[in-house]
Amino acid sequence: MKYFYYPGCSLEGTAIDYDVSTRAVLSALGAELIEVEDWTCCGASAGEVMSPLLSLALAARNLALAERTGVAADMIAPCSACYLNLRKASERIDRDESLAAKVNAVLGEEKLRCTGDMKVRHLLDVLAKDIDIEAIRARIKHDLGGLRIAPYYGCQALRPFKDFDDPERPVSMEPLIQALGAVVHPWDAGARCCGAGLMTTKQPLAVELCGEILLAARGADCVATVCPMCQMNLEYYQKKISKRIGADLNIPIVTLPQLMGLALALPEEDLMLARNYSVGHVFMEKVH
Repeated sequence: MKYFYYPGCSLEGTAIDYDVSTRAVLSALGAELIEVEDWTCCGASAGEVMSPLLSLALAARNLALAERTGVAADMIAPCSACYLNLRKASERIDRDESLAAKVNAVLGEEKLRCTGDMKVRHLLDVLAKDIDIEAIRARIKHDLGGLRIAPYYGCQALRPFKDFDDPERPVSMEPLIQALGAVVHPWDAGARCCGAGLMTTKQPLAVELCGEILLAARGADCVATVCPMCQMNLEYYQKKISKRIGADLNIPIVTLPQLMGLALALPEEDLMLARNYSVGHVFMEKVH
């Protein structure tokens, strides 16, 4: 299994734990990652506000860099926002010749060209579809022993593209969680919005949205995420959310690769759980 790997900006900063654990888990499961050389920001959510063409060109540049290598491989993006931007750019360029010409005129300044042929996939898609679940079970060295986990997908991993899971009732994380020996927390909040960037622009609304998710997670030992912004919103603001809701909503928020890494008995430097604000000794005692 060979993939291009696009980490994106968050995974080199606030979500470095997600990056490190993703690389370690995929390597342990036999995947070969080719990091896109000289990758740059995909435009995230701000690029399109400034210029739709700029937003597409930023994402397309990264696709063109991978295409230029001539290697036949899909591209993995662990960050849901990066996945969505790269995927939209690839598909729009593939189906709209006029738009493709405009984007490639921009990329031509670097002698790059994007064809739109690159298949962009979310990390969860690859974990759920490409790696045999029995192969994962065979590599488990530390069964998570009935740990109750609430799988949280967020919005952008599933919408608007829904080729690997149902955006209304997602289940793709469940077999992976069960393969680790853990129990899936029964809830209906896995696909609800956490507020995303509203946490900085309209915080009361984002706090309310996150509060509903954390309330639904009561009874779980942790929430598993596959998006750095979702992790940040649900984790960093727990005290403020608890105060606003009037209830103790503190719960560990971890990424799916961190949980998988625990079950694979990867070293702490490959998991970086100490960086998770919400992970304390109670959770660590449960998993050891």
